[in-house]
Amino acid sequence: MAYSKNYMLIHVPSMAIGAGIASISIVIAFLAISEFNEEPELIIEPVQNTQPTISQSVISTTFMANGSPVLGDPNAPVTLVEFGDYQCHFCNVHFHNTEHDLFVNFVQTGKVKMIFKDFTIIGPDSVNAAHGAHCANDQGKFWEYHDILYNNWTGENNGWASSDNLLRFAQEIELDIDKWSECMLDERYTQIISDSSKDARDLGITGTPAFFVIGPDNKITKISGAQPYERFEQVFNSELKKLP
Repeated sequence: MAYSKNYMLIHVPSMAIGAGIASISIVIAFLAISEFNEEPELIIEPVQNTQPTISQSVISTTFMANGSPVLGDPNAPVTLVEFGDYQCHFCNVHFHNTEHDLFVNFVQTGKVKMIFKDFTIIGPDSVNAAHGAHCANDQGKFWEYHDILYNNWTGENNGWASSDNLLRFAQEIELDIDKWSECMLDERYTQIISDSSKDARDLGITGTPAFFVIGPDNKITKISGAQPYERFEQVFNSELKKLP
């Protein structure tokens, strides 16, 4: 999926997790989460409580930190956070079947902004691929690298995300290879990738992809798995109706 260069990319700085994240397992029990889960391999415990909002500090540290640059208008009223693994089959399904339409209809129109966070649960190549994207972000090309990873996906733990292939992807999107390679050798983003995966575990995520929609009133809605476009459209429109 090729994204227009006209949208704004704003880097979300990594933030210390602190006490807010340490207590996230308690806080999350009070989120108003609407569960959409039709894929049996992704089992998430349903949340029974109906507290409508959570604090901005918890949102900033758990959902916004340790992730990608923002895709879209940073002032968009609705935020979509995806926890994914570049080797994940259903993450790839979402990318090819749903993400482009969400981008065209909601991101490009300024209604929704998107953030991708790593949940590297499949194998070592998952971490290496995540590193590739973060190192590409040093040159302002996170989303281009994100796209080329999914466009070259061929399975799980079968070598498609090898070091040689990751280098080839960097060449194809015209990165400065010396700078990108230095970043990769330094393993510069190990902590961010690890912290992002910890955020996922703190939220009780057990599979990828997992999505959280943050509305203008900080209400959180969870969408589990590679759900069809209509599921996201339903949640987005419900949140957008709250705007004055």
